Amino acid sequence: MATVSLPTDASIILTYRCPMRCVMCNIWQNPTDKDREITAADLRSLPRLKFINLTGGEPFVREDLAEIVEECYRHTDRIVISTSGFFSDRVIELARRFSKIGIRISIEGLSEKNDELRGRRGGFDRGLATLLQLKDMGLKDIGFGCTVSNHNSTDMLSLYRLSRSLGMEFATAAFHNSFYFHKDDNVITNRDRVVNDFKQLIEWQLKEPHPKSWFRAWFNMGLINYIEGRKRMLPCEAGITNFFIEPYGDVYPCNGLELKYWKESMGNIRTTPFDELWSSNQAEHVRALVRSCPKNCWMVGTASPVMKKYITHPARWALANKLRTLCGLKPCLDMTRADVGQDSRQGDLRIPSEEERTGR
Repeated sequence: MATVSLPTDASIILTYRCPMRCVMCNIWQNPTDKDREITAADLRSLPRLKFINLTGGEPFVREDLAEIVEECYRHTDRIVISTSGFFSDRVIELARRFSKIGIRISIEGLSEKNDELRGRRGGFDRGLATLLQLKDMGLKDIGFGCTVSNHNSTDMLSLYRLSRSLGMEFATAAFHNSFYFHKDDNVITNRDRVVNDFKQLIEWQLKEPHPKSWFRAWFNMGLINYIEGRKRMLPCEAGITNFFIEPYGDVYPCNGLELKYWKESMGNIRTTPFDELWSSNQAEHVRALVRSCPKNCWMVGTASPVMKKYITHPARWALANKLRTLCGLKPCLDMTRADVGQDSRQGDLRIPSEEERTGR
């Protein structure tokens, strides 16, 4: 078997325990056994990486989170934790210990809408207060994360403006179904409204002075492309550039897998050292399934690595549309799929046969 390049990005799902009751995610109904969740010791064989995202469930329910962060910093210089912000004191305590940590607090709208969608009263106020305290502490890599659904695309625009006024990051996602969310009925039905709000967000991002915002505009165009049911603008290379570790140690190429399409682990990091797991026949079999995967997911965990790898495609669009913005023109939302040699079956949005699904 040919030598496999090591990945650059990892997402580690530390737990499915969560205090939130989100309408777009049923993790909270499927909590993991805390005594069986992976520990810092299980991560010792990780390779050197550019980026690690620690997520859940709610990572801050983990009493050993600081130990996990400390271990992860042996493998990367950049860690971002995705959290509800519900455990404010724990977030602040960890940030005092690790001053370079990144924090993204999931907020789905302004106060009333956020609390409705996340199922906890006071969640918006607590999340915003946590971000403001982190800002006062001098943390730089902080901001909002918003999952856009049928219910909150207009609030997304308000959150974006709030994040800009505070000088914070703003990350977007859209309704998805997967084993990770324990959901199979997330569907955006008011597409026109949601797409138009994303178009407005793209226009605003292109008017910003920083190129990072222009690339985020291109990413958001990918979300429009996903919502409208088209194939990804760049291929999915999950299991090549990135991977996910599930709370009990199974390593998956991504967190968007669904049983109705396919779901196979590359191995378990508790029983197999990472370099051995990554170069195994099973891992290569899973990569083959990714190359012909019928899903057209567009999530930052799998989109960001390929945007960097094939940077000329988003860069040309970003520069051209920044110039259009400077000339007072609307951006050209050209969602052409970049041909970089990917399998034509990837993202065809059909359920494969058993033979196709297993590849055996």
